[in-house]
Amino acid sequence: MTGTITRLKLKNTENMPLIRVNSLDKKYNEGKNNEVHVLKSIEFDIPRGQMIAIMGPSGCGKTTLLNVVGGLDKYSSGSINIGGNNIGEISEREMTNFRLDNIGFIFQLFNLFDSQTALENVTLPLLLQGYSPDDAIEKAKMMLQEVGLGDRMNHLPGELSGGQQQRVAISRALITEPLLILGDEPTGDLDSETSADIMKLFQRTIRENPQMSIVIVTHSQTIAEQCDRILRIEHGKVASDEVLK
Repeated sequence: MTGTITRLKLKNTENMPLIRVNSLDKKYNEGKNNEVHVLKSIEFDIPRGQMIAIMGPSGCGKTTLLNVVGGLDKYSSGSINIGGNNIGEISEREMTNFRLDNIGFIFQLFNLFDSQTALENVTLPLLLQGYSPDDAIEKAKMMLQEVGLGDRMNHLPGELSGGQQQRVAISRALITEPLLILGDEPTGDLDSETSADIMKLFQRTIRENPQMSIVIVTHSQTIAEQCDRILRIEHGKVASDEVLK
């Protein structure tokens, strides 16, 4: 791996939660004199080694919360601290690199590149980090084999089932060994057997990487109950924070 790209260094946060959200507000302006208050004084901590489910009715702010925690969207006030860094004080360039190195995203609709094979989709984040092509390909092959796609890695997304595409998306999120995985309905369009397999993969990933955390938005109580904790959002506020394990 080359060292040509300047990275934002993580701070020593052994005694701090991986994520600390404090007094978080998010507002949108929809037309003249029409302000929509999506998130209202949200506060919570997430320690390392936890898998968290975010639940709530449609339109309550779950996906918005996930996007602002991951730095994909700006928040209006408050603060989000990840790995000792206040992401509201990071420049856009630094945040791009911070996401690349430390945050893996899994989207409900996969967001794979249609013209690239499964292997190429998973290799891309490593190339962006500065890995040599040979090293990136070797690591991506190992990851795809681990999720049961060793015989499908040279197929395009359109040649894969929904469950297989989601495994590619998960592999892409995990390949950089991030501190944080953020999943927006990662099992939403999958059958129950494939969903169970993906949850087992998440649980194994947490066991093998106790310094990381996984946060998933879900409507499924069954999926949520396999997590360590359920954070419920209603009307843009934290309605409850239930520890399961």
